[in-house]
Amino acid sequence: MILLELFWTFLLIGFVSFGGGYAMIPVIELEVMNKGWMTTQQFTDVIAIAGMSPGPIATNSAIFVGYQVQGITGAIAAGLGMVIPSLLLVIIIATFFYKISKNKHVESAFYGLRPIITGLIGYAAIKFAISNNLVGSLSWHSISLLLIFALSLFSLIKLRIHPALVIIMSGIVGAAIYS
Repeated sequence: MILLELFWTFLLIGFVSFGGGYAMIPVIELEVMNKGWMTTQQFTDVIAIAGMSPGPIATNSAIFVGYQVQGITGAIAAGLGMVIPSLLLVIIIATFFYKISKNKHVESAFYGLRPIITGLIGYAAIKFAISNNLVGSLSWHSISLLLIFALSLFSLIKLRIHPALVIIMSGIVGAAIYS
């Protein structure tokens, strides 16, 4: 029964969430918390690992949640639930998109979706920062996390360092500071 619930939950998330993996994180978090599958800290850890792992963060998150809840079979059920909607929608959209992509109403709809996608990504980032004590009271811990964040952002935007290298370096700095 839990396998079906995992599959169904992530199937619905996959069908109703738009804007990419980071925009799906708040929806996944809401479902995971409401079902009591994980604590906030466990989910935060899942997002951190899923973000560093190869592949889409939403699919990685679903697989990690499924594994936490029901082992390998849970990971498969959650992963399939998350992937099937995208697969079906991409196939359907690809057959029609080229024909309608220049339609004024379609272009307007995509223009209107951009702000909400940005908002969902921002919400996920803020929620992640709060749950990791990145914002709130000032302490050595929060200041060091903010410093890692600022240097990482600077490295990505201004120095144009590859994100994989920034992730590795941030992990090394974190290990050096907190070991």
